[in-house]
Amino acid sequence: MPETPNSSFPRREFLKSAVAAGPLSSVVGTVAQAADSQSDPLQTSSAANPIVVENQKEGSHNWQLTRVRVDGSGFRCPWIEGYCSRQSVQAGDELDIFVSTDPARRFHLEIFRMGYYGGRGARLMQTFGPLQGTVQPTPSPGEKNLHECKWEPSLRLTIPNDWVSGVYLGRLTTIPEGQESYWQSYVVFVVRDDRPAEILFQCSDNTWQAYNVWPSNYSVYTHPRGGQGPWADVSFDRPYAREAQHQGVVNDPLTVGSGEFLPFEFPLAFWLEQHGYDVAYCSNSDMLTPDRGLKCKAFISVGHDEYWDLQQFQSVVKMRDAGVNLLFLSANSICWVTPFRAGSQGTPNRIIYRGGPYGGENAYAVQRNQEHGPFEHRGPDEGLLMGARNVEPVNGGGDWIITQPDHWIFEKTGVRAGDNIPGLVGWEYHGDPAQIPGLEVVAAGTAWQGGVNPQQWTATIYPGPRGNYVFNAATIFWAQALSSPPGHVLPWSHWSRPHGPDQRVQQMMVNLLNRALR
Repeated sequence: MPETPNSSFPRREFLKSAVAAGPLSSVVGTVAQAADSQSDPLQTSSAANPIVVENQKEGSHNWQLTRVRVDGSGFRCPWIEGYCSRQSVQAGDELDIFVSTDPARRFHLEIFRMGYYGGRGARLMQTFGPLQGTVQPTPSPGEKNLHECKWEPSLRLTIPNDWVSGVYLGRLTTIPEGQESYWQSYVVFVVRDDRPAEILFQCSDNTWQAYNVWPSNYSVYTHPRGGQGPWADVSFDRPYAREAQHQGVVNDPLTVGSGEFLPFEFPLAFWLEQHGYDVAYCSNSDMLTPDRGLKCKAFISVGHDEYWDLQQFQSVVKMRDAGVNLLFLSANSICWVTPFRAGSQGTPNRIIYRGGPYGGENAYAVQRNQEHGPFEHRGPDEGLLMGARNVEPVNGGGDWIITQPDHWIFEKTGVRAGDNIPGLVGWEYHGDPAQIPGLEVVAAGTAWQGGVNPQQWTATIYPGPRGNYVFNAATIFWAQALSSPPGHVLPWSHWSRPHGPDQRVQQMMVNLLNRALR
């Protein structure tokens, strides 16, 4: 449906047809009304919002993993597993997909774009196969325990021009021989673009990789010298294993190969696309310069966004100072400096490690260096960007408690001081508000480490220099209150769990985005 540059007709019609009537209808109406009342100076052509157009296409009934199996280590699926040659690509780029099957088997590859699609959650983009799988070698540990695969590519894909920016999952399925059954796992990559967009959704894939324990409990947390030091390198040239926190946060083997996207980030992407927001996607490695973000009105950090290269930090500071609204719908964010370097084949930004703490000269950063270093880097005070800092302990579970109900964030929510969103705080959070002019604490309370040890968290907002704002939700679990898409399992942590979609949080998101996009 074509539109004039400032028209919101496609979003309004999409909402009417795609969202079922019910308790959320008042929120949907608010989104549509807001869209009607605002212009979009960043829109440079008469083309319709590509997210609305994309989500009108037929979704897939069958994109999830049906049969998945992990080996005795509890982490990997050697029967079929794979990885991609780059974290993100754009139209016209080539992407190599590396697959290993043990025993050797033929397999199919189906590529899906993740979104709303009438509630189905994904659309089938392309199918490949049968392809011949082979047993590819498990790498021997290199310097600093690096496990870097040097597999032969199974497929080289040129990204089509009509693939809209988004998170893409490739489903790998073995073709059985004789009486055996099939096995499945995912590969994951981001398709990015350079167009002006309302919202830039940054996937937290540095953190996915830092926690990735493929092939047998190797990550930045598992080096024999300790789990908080600079001793372990990790490579993007390896499959994603089962969710690393499956024993304590997300017990769902059906995420194998997809990093942490499905449990912590997909509910936000699903909700944004359900309501027709113009959203573009990127990886952490795409934020080494501010160029992409400066073309957008709002930047979102989502889920567990712990590991940032110093250049990412500098980019987002420049975006804030240029007037981009920053929404940290995440926690434990910007905790560790994570320098990138090229892989052994020369591909840039394929190896990361824990280079040192953020925090400037704050006591907690000095302490981390003393207890776990020495480190090569000391990052700036993350609180001066986000509004609140990482605290120690940083994990636990609690309720998200409103402290300033008259703030514009809470318009049309009906909340009062002391009202709570059950279990929304976890499994990590931010506390210790920074001394920033105009900063307000809008929610605060206690999280309980191990279910019994109290720690304080704070959600904050402060004004940027150009009429923009910076919001810190102070919880990894924020997206859990927005939607519960297919393929999603609610997390739990420290004897506490979120309850799923909450109309008050949905309305808060509408308020935040209305202000950011006006």
